[in-house]
Amino acid sequence: MKKRIKIYPSLLSADFRNLSDQVARCVVGGADGLHLDVMDGHFVPNISFGSLVVEAVRKLTALPLTAHLMIESPREFLEAFARAGADLITIHAEVCPSLPSIAAQIKKLGKRAGVAINPETSLEGVIPHLSHFDLVLLMTVHPGFGGQGFIADVLPKIERAAQLKSEQNLDFLIEVDGGIDANTIGRVARAGAEVLVAGTAVFGTKDIPGAISLLRQKAEKVFYDINP
Repeated sequence: MKKRIKIYPSLLSADFRNLSDQVARCVVGGADGLHLDVMDGHFVPNISFGSLVVEAVRKLTALPLTAHLMIESPREFLEAFARAGADLITIHAEVCPSLPSIAAQIKKLGKRAGVAINPETSLEGVIPHLSHFDLVLLMTVHPGFGGQGFIADVLPKIERAAQLKSEQNLDFLIEVDGGIDANTIGRVARAGAEVLVAGTAVFGTKDIPGAISLLRQKAEKVFYDINP
């Protein structure tokens, strides 16, 4: 059975005045899940939303929800996001010195665990701990703001993660977030990304279902050429 590219629209770019409608359009478009960027104004220079928004979105859809915690002290808030309905909780390696411990804490709450690294962060520090995580998120922009340009220098890091996954026979998913649109999505899929997060490319259009379909088409054309 072929692996399937997963498209996760990022609600950071959604119109929060019409959140119910925006989520419904993602469902119609075949989105595989929704990505929620949580920012605290400390780890990143912006503030977005907290667990209450995750809880509100949970009431709108049965789609899997990922809470991407771009915050300085994620351990303090894991339980809140678990209760709110996140299915997978992603923390940043830059603020978590004990990755196996926090992965275990997330899983004890009955959730899947993800680890993210910023564009300038080496993958090497995460490699010894890959088996503890269900997902590895490689940021292709500097986190904190939507609509940034894609950082192509991260592509070798995606390739390296895919290589390690194959060599070590691990089953974590490789996710990419930042500057993903119809022009860049094929490049990350070719590098080995499996879960693709897109914000402006989805919610910046009038046709949200059509945008999701186009992104999937562009990614799968490349992905299935190298993963027959």
